[in-house]
Amino acid sequence: MKKMLMWVMAATLVCGTGVYIACTEAQADNPVPEPKVESAELIRTSQSWDGAELPDYFHGRPELVAMKYVFPAGQKLGWHHHPVINYGVLVQGELTIIGLDGKEKTVHEGEAVVEMVNTIHHGENRGTKPAILYMFYLSQSDLPLAVQHPEIKLE
Repeated sequence: MKKMLMWVMAATLVCGTGVYIACTEAQADNPVPEPKVESAELIRTSQSWDGAELPDYFHGRPELVAMKYVFPAGQKLGWHHHPVINYGVLVQGELTIIGLDGKEKTVHEGEAVVEMVNTIHHGENRGTKPAILYMFYLSQSDLPLAVQHPEIKLE
């Protein structure tokens, strides 16, 4: 190893730019591949997470809305329903969605979820770190994204 290192050092002193040229030519023979754009389908469905069929699209001009939600650890969101189709991707933590009927779905980091439409439910972060959720709504300008149900108390 010492002999090889000394030879490389000597070649560098003698050749000067010759080593650089040899290196450049070797790189041209073995180019580094360029990084490619990758894609992965996270979900494709016509059903919400509870298995219910999604409603038909509205007639008229759509309004697309993208939202970011941050649920602190231990935080519960009140009972609500969505009058519009919506889906999202959880990018951090975990989030449990609970239907009024007691049915539950826990979404984990990196997973996609299709929310219930016109069905009362709520979400809660049972984990130890904030849950960050990006949601995408297929709506119309005169519709709310969610309708709250404060008359139903969380346990």
